Amino acid sequence: MIAAVVDIIVGLMLVAGALFALVASVGLLRLKDVYMRMHAASKAGTLGSGVMLLALAVYAGEIDVVTRAIAGVVFFLLTAPLSAHLLAKAAYSVGYRPCADTKIDALKDVLQPDR
Repeated sequence: MIAAVVDIIVGLMLVAGALFALVASVGLLRLKDVYMRMHAASKAGTLGSGVMLLALAVYAGEIDVVTRAIAGVVFFLLTAPLSAHLLAKAAYSVGYRPCADTKIDALKDVLQPDR
């Protein structure tokens, strides 16, 4: 009985994680500029990967697998926003400007392109 409940929870977590990963990939294809695409990839991709790793931890139930899965989630949560921020700053500094749908350009007066 308990094993069936764990399997259902793991299945739901895997489906939820896969849906977030799908949203991230659709965002990469459909959004207009590099900043919007980066936002989709870093937010939804990180959440999808994290939920799927947690599903692995629940399914395995062994302490070493759980520890590695949680370490992977922490790694995703620490590196994805930081790398997206640095890539966006680099893209802006070389001259990629936000699309017309972006209402406020906070870096307009702060960063000047290298050109």
